[in-house]
Amino acid sequence: MTIRHLRPSWPRVTAWSALLPMALTVLVAYLGAALWSLRVSLSSSRTFPSDDFVGLAQYERLFGNERWLLSLQNLAVYGVLFIAACMVIGFLLAVFIDQKVRGEGVLRTVFLYPYAMSFVATGLVWQWILNPGNGLQQALRNLGFADFTFDWIIDQDKVIYTVVLASVWQASGLVMALMLAGLRGIDDELWKAARIDGIPTWRVYLSIVLPMLGPTVATVFVLLFTGVVKVFDAVVAMTQGGPGTASDVPAKFIMDHLFGRANIALASAGSIVLLAMVLALAAPLMYARSRRRSAAGGHA
Repeated sequence: MTIRHLRPSWPRVTAWSALLPMALTVLVAYLGAALWSLRVSLSSSRTFPSDDFVGLAQYERLFGNERWLLSLQNLAVYGVLFIAACMVIGFLLAVFIDQKVRGEGVLRTVFLYPYAMSFVATGLVWQWILNPGNGLQQALRNLGFADFTFDWIIDQDKVIYTVVLASVWQASGLVMALMLAGLRGIDDELWKAARIDGIPTWRVYLSIVLPMLGPTVATVFVLLFTGVVKVFDAVVAMTQGGPGTASDVPAKFIMDHLFGRANIALASAGSIVLLAMVLALAAPLMYARSRRRSAAGGHA
């Protein structure tokens, strides 16, 4: 073996050295914090962590708590509507811009700009717009529509839909940008062939383009689902979880019990449940992706 073969591959060493801080962050900050939270959730800790072990008692308390169950129900409603609306609106915006419209750069910026805002700013803006006393309702009444009513933000049965509305307004631009990147990767020959065969445009998008955008759609879905699970800022800025607890979500429940009620064991149990929800989605997707790569490597 020559000395040349014994020399380390410096580009490879440099690359691994650059990844080392991130690897340590994942192991210590993320994995370590998750394991610590799991351990605390199995104890009777209150203000400070304790070393006792109570098994699944905190999880039993958690799912026996009406506020937690309501927050899960709100999260389910929010998640279904938010993801569906963002997918549809984002895809339609991407299709619109993909038509090589004039001012495409300006339109992309306008549609994507809301995503650059924080959820706190978005929530405060929409809180003002939806406020019955000085927002949209009052503005239209001043214009002569005296019977116009839009008081969802103070209606216990409809308040969660106002959070959905604000969140969709903010996140649809991101979906548009990702979908547009996928659309721009489709060969123009496909469209030429579809025109020659006389296939309607809507049919091409539905039966050909969308299946080809499968990886992009999966990525968008994961990003949106992660945003659903951790939704907190918009709810706090718009409604504070109210009226009452009508718009409460799991993240707010956890933060309230962690800092407001000094019950870190119950809060940790809630955080582990949310983590399990994310893993339940991520694990099958990662497995399917690895299978596709293995299959592609086998055919290569």
